[in-house]
Amino acid sequence: MDSGKSTLVEAITGKWPAVHSEELKRGITIKLGYADATIYRCKKCKRFMTSDKCLSCAEVCEAERTVSFVDAPGHETLMATVIAGASLMDGAILIIAADEKCPQPQTVEHLTSLEIAGIKHIVIAQNKVDLVTPERARESYSEIKAFIKGTIAEKAPIIPVSAQKKINIDLMLDAIQEHIPTPERKTGDARMYIVRSFDVNKPGTDIKKLHGGVIGGAIKQGALKVGDEIEIRPGVKVGEKWQTLKANVVGLQKAGMDLDEAGAGGLLGLMTTLDPGLTKADSLSGNVAGKNLPPVLNRLRIRAKLFKDLVGREGKIDPIKLGEPLMINVGTARTIGMIKSQKKDTVEIDLKLPVCAEAGERAVLSRRIGDRWRLIGFGDIQ
Repeated sequence: MDSGKSTLVEAITGKWPAVHSEELKRGITIKLGYADATIYRCKKCKRFMTSDKCLSCAEVCEAERTVSFVDAPGHETLMATVIAGASLMDGAILIIAADEKCPQPQTVEHLTSLEIAGIKHIVIAQNKVDLVTPERARESYSEIKAFIKGTIAEKAPIIPVSAQKKINIDLMLDAIQEHIPTPERKTGDARMYIVRSFDVNKPGTDIKKLHGGVIGGAIKQGALKVGDEIEIRPGVKVGEKWQTLKANVVGLQKAGMDLDEAGAGGLLGLMTTLDPGLTKADSLSGNVAGKNLPPVLNRLRIRAKLFKDLVGREGKIDPIKLGEPLMINVGTARTIGMIKSQKKDTVEIDLKLPVCAEAGERAVLSRRIGDRWRLIGFGDIQ
């Protein structure tokens, strides 16, 4: 199913978020995509838009805030990437195609992921209304209302849109402004979840002109400044041990602007003194960067809460068994774990790849069913 997520992000921001060659070839989002937009408000007619000049009355508009969009995959086999994206979000746009019956299995999984992540501020885009009859649009609306009843999205506004033809994009901006407020940010030592890492140097670049490695993600608490020394955990594996990386911040970029300091909220590019060989091909995704970071854990103790049924599909979820492998998501990190002990609902899991995390953080659990990983539950780290 193609609900039109990337097309809606482009309609709002003017930027196509899926930039990887394989994504463009296949027409689906595989990795997390990113785009930023500054929301303006017309002084005269009070409409919201992403232009500094009103498209209706040509008056000058004032900037209200800049919003970062994370475009997560819709395909059911890529739910781990969706969960990683949810860990960065303050709110969410749940996109449902009017020309498909609601809910589709992956729509149920997406909403479940938002509930697990505790994201309460949601706007629903009823997309592709230009492709259906008025009767079908009303039927789709009723299906959506029935689907979200009793969920975290029960009171979310439903905005009919055509992302392809850019219809009602102004109403989407109204809903974002009203229903997805900027939250209060946590203070304390800086902590950034890494979802991407790059080597920006072209092949053959002279060694004297090489740039350090770049990491991308979102600061969840505190702030970072140019010149700060940071550590990155778990870091890289050297022999049989994991080694924390240290680097200096040499540049900060958010929403296309170079900054001297960046706080929590929005997507951030961090230029560092790291060897670019360490950051190429997203090799540091799932790490945490900042100061005085949580410990690196090779074993998790979790109080697990399993769903009764498979999310969006038929089938009961069996209890967790000793020796069973599970996929574990913590923040933007993803790893495989083996169940080593179990007492009632508390399980201990040995991890194939360690995570940087602390007590109270949420871990998402998926089980291999057939040829795919399926969500089965979650739990807080003890």
